[in-house]
Amino acid sequence: MNALREDRGITLQCGQDGAIQRIVRDDFAMADRLHTGMLVRDLVDSESREKIDRFLAELRARQVAYDWEISVLIDGKLLPLHFAGAGVKAAFLVMATTSRLGLNHLHEELMRINNEQTNVVRRTAKELSQAEEQGSDRDGVMYEELTSLNNEMANLHRELAKKNVELELLNKQKNRLLGMAAHDLRSPLGIILSYSQFLEDEASAVLNQEQRRFLTTIKDMSEFMLHLVSDLLDVSVIESGELKLDRQPADLVFLITRNVALNRVLSAKKDITIAFDPPANCPALTFDAGKIEQVLNNLIANAVKFSHRGTRVTIRLKCSPDMITVEVADEGQGLPAADLAKLFKPFSKTSVRTTEGEQSTGLGLAIAHRIIEGHGGHIWVESDVGRGSTFLFTLPVAFHEGPYDDKNSASSP
Repeated sequence: MNALREDRGITLQCGQDGAIQRIVRDDFAMADRLHTGMLVRDLVDSESREKIDRFLAELRARQVAYDWEISVLIDGKLLPLHFAGAGVKAAFLVMATTSRLGLNHLHEELMRINNEQTNVVRRTAKELSQAEEQGSDRDGVMYEELTSLNNEMANLHRELAKKNVELELLNKQKNRLLGMAAHDLRSPLGIILSYSQFLEDEASAVLNQEQRRFLTTIKDMSEFMLHLVSDLLDVSVIESGELKLDRQPADLVFLITRNVALNRVLSAKKDITIAFDPPANCPALTFDAGKIEQVLNNLIANAVKFSHRGTRVTIRLKCSPDMITVEVADEGQGLPAADLAKLFKPFSKTSVRTTEGEQSTGLGLAIAHRIIEGHGGHIWVESDVGRGSTFLFTLPVAFHEGPYDDKNSASSP
């Protein structure tokens, strides 16, 4: 074997367990002993294994280790080598040379072989060398700083967990209070609405024009407030995760037909036509008829509120073996793209207003969204400014446990 020079050494890519993955350089011609898969510790004699294990432990802990003198068995002789290593991505780069100076020479050589790996080691070695020359205790300072930061992070984490628990409790109390208030308000508001409707029907002839106007205002506002508290009650139930769906076999065509008839009373006042041409055959469905009727009523009523006089609202029902799609299309104002993301959020208001000042709570679409998701379906809107909007929702033909059913377990589609 040729005489060993200071810049001769070995460079190995190793895994976290110290197993050799790749032999980058072997100046000692150790092919008979050096191969992939073997452990780095198998290169040294039994007396040096504890030291090589500590070297690897430091490498794993700090991602860098420099100037460890460990004896390696080469050609039957123990040769002291200077070891250095650095973490590179998910592996380690381990180098060993006959002298400390040899490490620097080897760095330069390896730059031509693997620039990325060598730069990491060379930079780290230079910083550690400078720190050693200056007698720096930077490692100790860094350790103290990291310990302090870790303690602060742990304290913040505990505080955040505590706040999250408090917020969850407050949110539950808010939903309970909201539900109680809405429930208690619904009954008296219903009575006010009923009496105002009775007076409008029975006593209108004996009232003057101004009194009739006052009575109409009372009726309209009490009706709006009744819708609002009903929506608030629905929202409080949904937000508390207690929405129950009473799934039963039901006729969706009949349900749509009935809602169209009910909303024609409102649409007739604006000379708006509501059209529905049901398909000949649709598969049977199992769903909560009351909740789906609530969704249909909201979509059709909104289409009328946001449409101009003399236009048309069209309801379509499309059936396939595994999915049913309901479309409610109007010829109204349409929605700007910036407003689309707001539609299904509670209390959201868009830039588009009802055409004749009709009232809106801003809760209907949010409730519809949760109901459809609870059935395992999906709801969305397609809109063209100046030409109208189409609201669509799907219901799966097969029974599906949605996120707001009794088990309250699935996520939205």
